[in-house]
Amino acid sequence: MSAPSCDDRPGALDIDSAHRRIAAAIEPIEATERVALRAALGRVLAEDLRAPLDIPPDTNSAMDGYALRGTDLDTDGAAALRMVGTAWAGHPLAREIGPGECARIMTGAPIPARADTVVMQERTTADGDTISIRGGEPGSNVRAAGEDLPAGGVALTAGTAIRPAELGVIASLGLTEVPVRRRPRVALFATGDELFEPGQTLKPGGLYDSNRYTVWGMLTRLGMEIDDRGHLPDDRTAVEASLLAAAAENDAIVTTGGVSVGAADHVAMVLRDHGDVGFWQITMKPGRPLNFGFFGRALMFGLPGNPVSAMVTFYQFVRPALDALAGAGYRRMPTLRARAAVDFPKKPGRTEFQRARLVSADDGSTAVEQVGPQGSGRLSSMSRADCFVVLPADCEGVAAGEWVDVQLFEGLV
Repeated sequence: MSAPSCDDRPGALDIDSAHRRIAAAIEPIEATERVALRAALGRVLAEDLRAPLDIPPDTNSAMDGYALRGTDLDTDGAAALRMVGTAWAGHPLAREIGPGECARIMTGAPIPARADTVVMQERTTADGDTISIRGGEPGSNVRAAGEDLPAGGVALTAGTAIRPAELGVIASLGLTEVPVRRRPRVALFATGDELFEPGQTLKPGGLYDSNRYTVWGMLTRLGMEIDDRGHLPDDRTAVEASLLAAAAENDAIVTTGGVSVGAADHVAMVLRDHGDVGFWQITMKPGRPLNFGFFGRALMFGLPGNPVSAMVTFYQFVRPALDALAGAGYRRMPTLRARAAVDFPKKPGRTEFQRARLVSADDGSTAVEQVGPQGSGRLSSMSRADCFVVLPADCEGVAAGEWVDVQLFEGLV
């Protein structure tokens, strides 16, 4: 697998073109392993899983009520029947239901033999063993065996990301181990002599390294195996040796800073000399500079040094690329629509990802508002935001009340 050659890249790429080039260059990791059921959360399924049995295994009741034969109901759905027992979830009634009979039944309990209908409790009255039914419907409130998953059917397909719902589906099959793709190993670097580790004493001109922690957090949330290699100094020889070692031991490398065209941007220089990696200018704001390609066998992303730019480019490009590397497919951040609660000013020319948060409008609908100044060095604004408002390149701003595209930071599951 290899990135497109550098000489066919224009000076600046639009967002869609960048996504197409990245998606086309990535081949997923083929190695697989088997893990315990709970350890499969967040992993990618390596092969189709088929149901070894019907799910649910038995035809059962959808609610508390009475199980009976539908033919015992008159045209108005009424009947007076003799109760002959109770069916509980986990404790089926060990007899069949004859004509004129019914059984008390609980939600999830198997339907007794010969019964085919459940009438909810609220439509019945009891007088001793005589149960009066009203408003019953033949065949109602019955869940058929295998109606969720039939025995032998595909329950989950290879490439599925295992979320809580998928974990429950796998558990419903009775499986204790799950075949998954190996997690990508990602080397992480921050660059620059100005960076200090939290807890160290700052020297003049220094600042604490935030990028490595935000990117580490995003990689962790993606379920990557992280090889945190700390800081790269502003020294070409050290940068070269560190990147070569990381490429030999990892599936991907993510760096922040040093990807521009300055004299101290050694990452970009080393990448040009040793990797099939191009320097890109993306028509986006924030996050214009981006390196992508391959360094040795490792997928390579060189992110900008500005904290917000690093996060925006990670969300837009690194996240879908690592999903694809993990075998889950290249999936761009989903876009929803919401009304702008305030004006979102913008100049045409670049696609902008403005930090924002969702709010409740006066009519109860969901709207979106800015979280303050949008400078790419204002990392605290990301902590106040829960979404991006995406404004297209040719857009000249959005007025309050207009619809905008929104990308949420967090998913529901």
